[in-house]
Formats: sequence, C-alpha cells, structure tokens
Amino acid sequence: MASPGPAIAGELLRIDPQELRFPFELKKQISCSMQLSNLSDDFIAFKVKTTSPKKYSVRPNTGVVLPRSTCDVVVTMQAQREAPPDMQCKDKFLVQSVVAPSGVTVKDITGDMFTKESGNKFEEVKLRVTYVAPPQPPSPVPEESEEGSPSRVSESENGDVPAFTRALRERIEPQENSLEPGALISKLTEEKNSAIQQNHKIRQELDVMRQEISKRRGGGFSFVIVIIVALIGIFLGYMMKS
Repeated sequence: MASPGPAIAGELLRIDPQELRFPFELKKQISCSMQLSNLSDDFIAFKVKTTSPKKYSVRPNTGVVLPRSTCDVVVTMQAQREAPPDMQCKDKFLVQSVVAPSGVTVKDITGDMFTKESGNKFEEVKLRVTYVAPPQPPSPVPEESEEGSPSRVSESENGDVPAFTRALRERIEPQENSLEPGALISKLTEEKNSAIQQNHKIRQELDVMRQEISKRRGGGFSFVIVIIVALIGIFLGYMMKS
C-alpha cells in the first residue's frame, strides 16, 4: 500500500490523499487506497472514474457515504511489463459526488445523478497518479559468535592459504594431535639418530664388501659391482633426505 498524503477538503466529500502514490514494481499488482469522508448531514453518492480503465480496477467505483461517516476505496494497478519513461505517469482519476435523497442505496444510483442538469448539488475532484520507488528491504546483519564478534570465515573457504602451507599443516597436525610437543621432538630426534646409525652401518658393510671383492678379483671391479655400488649410493642419498 502507498503512504497517504494530504487530503482534499471538498464541499461534499473530504478525499484523503489528494494524489494516488503507487510504489512501482514491474510484473506486480500494486494497490493504493483513498478515504472519502462525509462531514455533512446529507447522503452523498459518489462515482470514481479514471483515464485508464483497463489499467486500474476500483472497488467500489460507485457508492453512498452516509452522513458523518467514511468510505474506503481501493485502487489496484494491474501488473506492468514496462516502466514509463522517467517514472512519470499521466493517468488521472476523477471523483464525482452529489447530494442524494435521504435513505438512498447503491442500487438507486444512476449516471444521470452526476450531472449539473440533475439540479442536485454536484462536485468533481481530480486526482493525479504518482509512481514512487518501492521500499528497500533492511540490510542483513552479520551473525555474531558467542563472544559477540562477527563469525570468521574459514581459511579453506576464502582460498588465501598457500598450497604448501596446507600440505605442511596436513602432515604435522595428525602427529600433533596424538603427541605432546616434547614427545614429538624426542621422537623426531630418535628417528634422526637411528637413520644416521643405519647409514654408518651400511657404509661399514660396503667397505667390507669392497675389500672382499678386491681380494677375490685381484683389486678390480666388475661392471655389476659398479651398478650395485651406485644403487647403494642412491639409496643412501634417499635415506639422508628423508
């Protein structure tokens, strides 16, 4: 519904508001209401007309306002597929009112009553139509954590964590979950010392093999021995890097 504006105080009826304001939205029916107030002791018959009858529906478009009473009229604009240029509307409404006989009803109202020739006190009031911007929804409030601070976005969602940092964290976190920091350092030290000892032992065994082969071959190395030594060297390099 549109917000009400200033009223028009006619001689027969007081019309509120003096212009029909529609919060325009495409492909949506929009309604606007106006109130007809009878401040006299007479029965006032009324009729509402528009320059665009196919565009608007008026309920009721004809009626009687009893003495010292009011009548609400609802104007509905049909859904529009296109917005007018610069949101300017040239449509208008006309409210006709006339003093009617006491006890008159809606069935008694005829078109001939709303003419000056009828001899009755007659009045016409024109209303313009204005399009306004629809009300904006309130901006969403960010959810807060239990401490009252805005909830944080996880690092995996924002994608700012480097790949190597995630890989390092995935490798360390499982160990940290199962061991205390002191126990973890101790275990890593033991593994390092064990690897050094194994490397030293393998070197000693390699020296012994070289001496035995030298004795059997007269100090020469065959091609197979060279390959074995190379493979052992590669294996030792891999163990040192690990």
